[in-house]
Amino acid sequence: MSEKAILIGLITPKLTQDQVDEYLEELSFLAKTAGVNPVKRFTQKLPNPDNTTFLGKGKINEVKEYVKDEKIDVVIFDDDLTPSQLKNIQKIFLKTKILDRSNLILDIFASRAQTAQARTQVELAQYEYLLPRLTRMWTHLERQKGGIGMRGPGETQIETDRRIIKDKISLLKKKLAKIDKQSLTRRKGRADMIRVALVGYTNAGKSTLMNKLSKSEIFAENKLFATLDTTVRKVVLKNLPFLLSDTVGFIRKLPHQLVESFKSTLDEVRESDLLLHVVDISNPNFEEQIEIVNTTISDIGAQSKPQLIIFNKIDAYTYEIKEEDDLTPIKKENLSLNDLKQTWMSKLNIDSIFISALDKINFDELREILYERVKAMHVKRYPYNNFLY
Repeated sequence: MSEKAILIGLITPKLTQDQVDEYLEELSFLAKTAGVNPVKRFTQKLPNPDNTTFLGKGKINEVKEYVKDEKIDVVIFDDDLTPSQLKNIQKIFLKTKILDRSNLILDIFASRAQTAQARTQVELAQYEYLLPRLTRMWTHLERQKGGIGMRGPGETQIETDRRIIKDKISLLKKKLAKIDKQSLTRRKGRADMIRVALVGYTNAGKSTLMNKLSKSEIFAENKLFATLDTTVRKVVLKNLPFLLSDTVGFIRKLPHQLVESFKSTLDEVRESDLLLHVVDISNPNFEEQIEIVNTTISDIGAQSKPQLIIFNKIDAYTYEIKEEDDLTPIKKENLSLNDLKQTWMSKLNIDSIFISALDKINFDELREILYERVKAMHVKRYPYNNFLY
């Protein structure tokens, strides 16, 4: 039986109720991926998160009552909690696990990491997250009580732990540097081929597309962060061989410790010649997801790469047909696929194509565009390198 969880989100002046609902939907998907069962959501309107307990006093008591009555195991917050907020909230919910967004994402990453590189990266991020939050582990040893026999070794214990963790972090960094060096050597060995990287929001269908293009069996599942390790496959279109790499997906509010430690995995993106930006068009929030991916791409310094935008999952796209006598303005929900193709997407100065990787809709067209793009690069870079035939 999986653990029961509740989700908590804040409606600040910058966010609308709909946005918060969509964010909590994503958090619920993250929670299910981590293996817990979200049963209820709480939201509160506040100008800023409360400094001591994140939520206001009345709301936190309401949540506490619900947790007690329904025997909830985990409370998940949609934002990051400061170490002091975490400590205060832990005092209110004594035996319940408290997780914030970063902690949840780190947990999923830890369960998904396969290779030595991904495992080291996740471990490093976890320790960096843990370092400022150590105090709550040792509350039973704090020097709070006065009197004889009550002066516990609390502080020294925390100091010891801090030192152990700092040593561990520097050790992991050295280990990662060594792995990076090996990866670089490996990448240098892939001679005379154009490198294409798949990028996109998590669960946009990158691995499925990779499987269909390269006819291989990479783990692809309808979950967030099914892929953590970069996979590279050689793909041959007609007479042209090139390398296709599948990378880790991006997500809103990705913990910065993770971005730091996954820099080396994202080297595949930085060193590729062409980016295939995969977008899940069936997600109502896809425009915001494109923004997030583009921001992350520029964060790692790959914004100048040529891109091809692939709008995936057209088989799952749904829209509401507007009544003829309805005179209200057209909303996003009323646009059909053809409307979308004709609106801002056709104005993009980047090539774009609408496909379904699962049902192979428009697949030949994608192969043709990809072939032309890669061929042009190949001829330019390796003029004397003959094709396969």
